[in-house]
Amino acid sequence: MLLALWSPKGGSGTSVTAAACALILARRAEGARLADLAGDLPAIFGLAADPDTGLADWLMAGTDAPVDALARLAVVAAPGVALAPWGGTALNGIPAAEAGAALAVALGDSSVPTVIDAGSASTPAARALVEAADVSVLVVRGCYLALRRAVHSPLLASATGVVMIEEPGRALGATEVADVLDRPVLARIPVRATIARAVDAGVIASRLPEALARSASRLLERIEFLSENRGEAA
Repeated sequence: MLLALWSPKGGSGTSVTAAACALILARRAEGARLADLAGDLPAIFGLAADPDTGLADWLMAGTDAPVDALARLAVVAAPGVALAPWGGTALNGIPAAEAGAALAVALGDSSVPTVIDAGSASTPAARALVEAADVSVLVVRGCYLALRRAVHSPLLASATGVVMIEEPGRALGATEVADVLDRPVLARIPVRATIARAVDAGVIASRLPEALARSASRLLERIEFLSENRGEAA
């Protein structure tokens, strides 16, 4: 099963949401894999350095890239969480849509669910990966510019729903976001200092804030990536 998280605007919280979802899956399911197309997950998990080789290199190899290479690229981000990093420090060129579709097939061939941090899905490969995912979820703040971009994005047509990043003082709430995008708000993540501190310090794996864990669990339950018979949260 593939869950793709994307946003029409950078800085909207796809990476934090993806990390939280993977951690909840590792606790309550049988582990999880993270595919990092935005490049921020190593820092969020507090890894010492960004891996030099990753999905960017796999994608640039084209549709003939070996599937088993994905396992060799993975690093342990947290107990039960395998991270396929972006890498691509020497990347030249833009991965084609065909490579993204091939990556979706390769990632889907797994016994554990995969959470894809597609970021702003700015490349053809990233957009193809989002479109091929089993579930596509838009992550957005109550921001007029973000909503305007989302409405005009072709990816909105394949979106199951929305994760709303709730900031104090925003004029647009969950009701307005759902109305504008014509998609249900599946979960709401509050902007809180505890979440920001855990992310900034790279300790989200060991100190997952309760508010973030609760929102991620809500999302996974609503898209049926979690079921009641798979155990309790740690």
